[in-house]
Amino acid sequence: MKTRIIMALLLVITVTLSAKKPENFASYIYGYNDYCTVISLKFEKGKEHNHPLFAVWLADENGKFIHTLYVSKSIGKGIFEHGSQKTGQWMPGEIQRPATLPYWAHQRGILNEYGTYMPTPKNPEIDAYTGATPLESFIINVKTQKPLKGKFEIMLELNQSWDWNEYWHNSLFPDDKEYKTSSQPALIYSADIDTNTGGEIEMKPIGHSHYAGKDGSITTDLSTITTALKIAKKITVTIK
Repeated sequence: MKTRIIMALLLVITVTLSAKKPENFASYIYGYNDYCTVISLKFEKGKEHNHPLFAVWLADENGKFIHTLYVSKSIGKGIFEHGSQKTGQWMPGEIQRPATLPYWAHQRGILNEYGTYMPTPKNPEIDAYTGATPLESFIINVKTQKPLKGKFEIMLELNQSWDWNEYWHNSLFPDDKEYKTSSQPALIYSADIDTNTGGEIEMKPIGHSHYAGKDGSITTDLSTITTALKIAKKITVTIK
């Protein structure tokens, strides 16, 4: 009898210890108009998540860019935290990395002083839609610039440096320094939303950007993409 009780207790302890803890989601708010539509995006990190950079934007039902909803601050301002070593120590500095989020940059369509589409300190993204890149799973609640009514697309692009694989390897384009800042190209996710129906919609990968950010093209063939597809486990959007 005692043996059975001890075995039962051991089983309960084992199950309790092995049970997964619920995922904690950090929450952020972006935008500046309290009277407009709120879009909630929930990002559950995957097992290959390691400091990726993001851009999220709103498009009409035909895919035409409307405005940025969120972009990692280093991209949106054109200044990376460890971008300069002029003093002998790494410090914030201006850097252009066109391979990071090229599809978003070209969709945004704002030329900078260098003739490219990446934000710079002189031509940054709006403060209300930029922020530090979350290190864990997160939820961002974004207030749109105008009230939404009807059908729209939510787009997301993400990129993570140093995620090489058998196809996108270090020597594929040995003379292209921009490619080497990206490794596997940036991934593009999309979800169709309708303000009349609401509900939670899962975002799906629809392609990848140019490997060096030389244009705003999208390649729908994802057969060469491996670990980059595991940066995110699940991404969903909800209209509030």
